[in-house]
Amino acid sequence: MQSRPAGIAILITDRNLNVLGDPIANWTSLEVTLRFNEPSSGQFTAPASPELIALISGDEVDAARRVVVVRDGQVFVAGPIEQAGPQRWAVDGADSEPGTVTVQFADDLALVATRLTYPTPSAVAWAQTTTARWTATGNAEDIMRSLVDLNVGPGALAVRRLPKLILGVDQGVGSSVTFGTRFEPLCDALRSVAIAGGGLGFRTQQVGTDVEFQVFQPVDRTGSVRFSPGLGNLRSYSYEPAAPTATAVIVGGKDVGTSRVIVERVDTAGVNRWWRMETFRDQRQSDDTTTSTSELQQAAYEALVKGAAMSRLVTVTVDTPDQRYGVHYGLGDRVSVELASGAEVADVVREANLRISPDGGEQVTVLVGSQDATSDPVWSRHIAVERRMHRLETI
Repeated sequence: MQSRPAGIAILITDRNLNVLGDPIANWTSLEVTLRFNEPSSGQFTAPASPELIALISGDEVDAARRVVVVRDGQVFVAGPIEQAGPQRWAVDGADSEPGTVTVQFADDLALVATRLTYPTPSAVAWAQTTTARWTATGNAEDIMRSLVDLNVGPGALAVRRLPKLILGVDQGVGSSVTFGTRFEPLCDALRSVAIAGGGLGFRTQQVGTDVEFQVFQPVDRTGSVRFSPGLGNLRSYSYEPAAPTATAVIVGGKDVGTSRVIVERVDTAGVNRWWRMETFRDQRQSDDTTTSTSELQQAAYEALVKGAAMSRLVTVTVDTPDQRYGVHYGLGDRVSVELASGAEVADVVREANLRISPDGGEQVTVLVGSQDATSDPVWSRHIAVERRMHRLETI
């Protein structure tokens, strides 16, 4: 049986990031999945000692607890415990005295995702709401930072603030966009602005005694980060190419009948390479007019990005000194994978999975693919349906 890697530490904190007790020293397995522009998740298993159960369960006054995973001296992931279990016990076997407990947790972005976008974030009562939708025009990063600040950050109403959440340093990235939102899940709004603003990324990161909301520009590393059998850094892959689902998008804005504001946007390259595939997107909540269609155009662009040809590629990679996740590449970056046929696939790193067990040691898996690529296709379809329904229910 292999020992646990010395570079990994698991801590438990309260909601204010105060470390409780000692680092968990006798955990037996750990798995973390980091996701690009989505909340990350993880779980660890350890002997169910009374001390650990009390530590992860909190008390009747404050049950909020967080997990912090440190890898090589840096916070790898940190966020709230979602399930302090299951707890298992048996007379003999792996779950024998004192039993085992598996702790399931998310990162702090999951708490950001619990907020909706208020049309007037500063209103302390609904009677004080002054606008039907919150709108903004400007740099995409600035709009994303404002959305977080006003709905969950330091600038939000006191009852809506997430403890210890602050805005990270402004990176000055992204293009100019026009955006409007009303009672939309905050992470959905952030993703829309990120796509329209040039493919930006966003995340939460525990830095010292604060949780920073950070916006960043992913990097094209296809020329420097490559995975292939010949380089010895690729154990396996599963590749599923698929044709696009939309190459022409029609977006309907406000009004009805012949008075309705309509725009069309076409992916000419996609039409030429594949075929014309049309889809309609309802944006009746938009205030755009026939002479000003920025928001409708951005909605069409987002639909084209999501409907583009998809290459779903799941790889099992090996960290090497010259190419290590978190050091030489990260979430959102574009990388290259050489297939057994000799062809190379270049796409975005959507997920990174860290798995550690006594028998298997440390293994890093990355998922590379399109906007809707995910290791859980059922979950992906569910989220897509929820987003479509939500747009209709909140106009």
